[in-house]
Amino acid sequence: QVQLVESGGGSVQTGGSLTLSCAASKYTYARYVMAWFRQAPGKEREGVAAIYIGGGATYYADSVKGRFTISPDNAKNTLYLQMNSLKPEDTAMYYCAADTSGRWSRDPLVFGRYNYWGQGTQVTVSS
Repeated sequence: QVQLVESGGGSVQTGGSLTLSCAASKYTYARYVMAWFRQAPGKEREGVAAIYIGGGATYYADSVKGRFTISPDNAKNTLYLQMNSLKPEDTAMYYCAADTSGRWSRDPLVFGRYNYWGQGTQVTVSS
């Protein structure tokens, strides 16, 4: 079993930065695919970024490419999402997810593949 707990959300103004954390119950150097998703009220869940922990590959949605960075800290069993140049469109509940199959794909941001989910942390970006 993998337990995920997100933290680090908050409120910032346009152009600000936040770093989200996802604490995992297992070491992140295991061959898992891990990802961040987000969901705004009334909208579908949207993939943000993914990483293949064992292989190092990463993937970013076009909407966040160049602004967000996904990275692990294996010593702390924690996954991070550093978010810079935030926009009001980034406002959402952000979720950490893990896929323990160890199968990387060209487009890993399909929410149905993930086995485990955190409870979410809210990010609000004001104009």
